[in-house]
Amino acid sequence: MADDTAESRDDTWGRLMAAAQDGDRRAYERLLRECVPFLRSVARRRLRGEADVEDAVQDALLTIHQIRATYDPTRPIRPWLAAIAERRALDRARVTGRRGAREIELDDVLSETLPGSMTNEGEARLVAREIRAAVAELPAGQRQAIELLKLQELSLAEASAQTGSSVTALKVATHRAIGALRRKLGGE
Repeated sequence: MADDTAESRDDTWGRLMAAAQDGDRRAYERLLRECVPFLRSVARRRLRGEADVEDAVQDALLTIHQIRATYDPTRPIRPWLAAIAERRALDRARVTGRRGAREIELDDVLSETLPGSMTNEGEARLVAREIRAAVAELPAGQRQAIELLKLQELSLAEASAQTGSSVTALKVATHRAIGALRRKLGGE
């Protein structure tokens, strides 16, 4: 029964893509709308986070749009769509893996460096004051990098444009600032 559904979907989607290649906008919109759950299921096999899955689906949709003329209507469409979704999911996994290997979340650093659990609001305010003081004592470039990238949550590109510093310089300053904060706040 599942094969009948898959074959039926292949036929329908194939006809929609062929119509789209002939300029039928409604057929193209319907195809894209109907294939999103399929693309999502392919992406979920490779990716953990929902945001990454949705990004991979959007990347797949863009790729489908860019190369739609290459689809051969005499062949099944699902393998063609699956190959595109698979490649975009792998691309997303590579990007996520590289980013995770290079970046450190400030929340993780602070949770490692802060004393045990906060027992009351006053103690939490005291620790927040210590963190603000430690950030204020950082050299200007490191302080600016922490404020823009971690506190204001700007992207590296946005912070680079705002400061005139290179992305690499911002990464180095952030890395050094986090090390200094660890030492100042009693982390390893």
